[in-house]
Amino acid sequence: MKEPKISVGILHAANIRFILNSTYKVGNEGVKGDDEVSLTDGRICWRGKAYDELIFEPKEADASFGLYDVIIGINFHWERKENQTFKGILKFIIDKGTLCAVNILGVEDYLKCVISSEMSATASLEFLKAHAVISRSWVLAQISCKHHAEALGDRASSSEGVDTIIRWYDHDAHKNFDVCADDHCQRYQGITRIKSQTALDAVEATRGKVLMFADEICDARFSKCCGGMMEEFQNCWEDSPKPYLVAKPDAIGDSGDFCNTNDKSILSQVLNGYDQETADFYRWTVKYTTEEISELVARKSGIDFGTIRELVPVKRGPSGRLILLKIVGDKNTVTVGKELEIRKWLSESHLYSSAFDVEKTTDGFILHGKGWGHGVGLCQIGAAVMGSKGFKYDGILMHYYPNSEIKKIY
Repeated sequence: MKEPKISVGILHAANIRFILNSTYKVGNEGVKGDDEVSLTDGRICWRGKAYDELIFEPKEADASFGLYDVIIGINFHWERKENQTFKGILKFIIDKGTLCAVNILGVEDYLKCVISSEMSATASLEFLKAHAVISRSWVLAQISCKHHAEALGDRASSSEGVDTIIRWYDHDAHKNFDVCADDHCQRYQGITRIKSQTALDAVEATRGKVLMFADEICDARFSKCCGGMMEEFQNCWEDSPKPYLVAKPDAIGDSGDFCNTNDKSILSQVLNGYDQETADFYRWTVKYTTEEISELVARKSGIDFGTIRELVPVKRGPSGRLILLKIVGDKNTVTVGKELEIRKWLSESHLYSSAFDVEKTTDGFILHGKGWGHGVGLCQIGAAVMGSKGFKYDGILMHYYPNSEIKKIY
């Protein structure tokens, strides 16, 4: 197997400004410098001409381009814009009715940016090697799954009735490229994030290595902090259990939860600058008055519940994460799932996780929660702690992905 190419959707906007730092080709024309494209009458407009797609190919191996005002942390509490620089092909397409900037490059170069975007430059080599393997596994599994889905037709990602709404969000959200560049997939924020030789060494040391189960590449999910217990795949996405994404404590023996740490030197390995704005990830509390939560849920769900009277846990996964939550109002009662949809409805952005207990007070509700993210697969903070304790990358992987094995496929 040769190293695959991957297409990454980076930015959606009606007008996109970019810079070609080196000479790129459009057809037979060489172009360089600041430029922009816009959406006009449903087509891509560049330098007075209209295109259905527009491709800029680098003339040199080390050529790079920049995109202005890229949104990161979309719909999360740390959402912001920044300028980013990339290598490889720059392609403009029309996606979901607007312009989309797509980067096409080899998987290994993609991973160097992912590892540097997901973690900081201070992360340990063994932790970074483990993450390189799972990031490679995940993206190759997504490509394989996407091609399989195209052959079989789209799979359902929602189930909605009069009083039940169940939604989940996965690879089928992206039709015109393989993966996105944000937290919905895995962070890919360009070559300017690469500030550590250790990250490059981790990718090179594991080149072509993936997690396998039953001759298939593992769909190696990961989250920031599992809160002490990992969740099962089917409780967050489609109902297809995976033997390597199971519920188990984030501990070995009597070590205590790996992800229960306040060690700033370890946290700085996982939490980039804007992530460090979130300090209460292991255990957290959110308070709402009745008026606040009634207005919030109505706005986020599009359903007029009236005054919300009860939040009733209906179904939980082994980690304690809510899979189904019944929201009882004096106008409507609806059961909502899965975990991410619950988190969206109960926060301006996303709740840290759906692993929370509900306390009803005289004037509202208090949510007592644990963990940051869906909790399936590798817990990034827990894995960083394991690396600091001397665990090798394969030991970290076998802890978070039992029943899998590491194989080199190219």
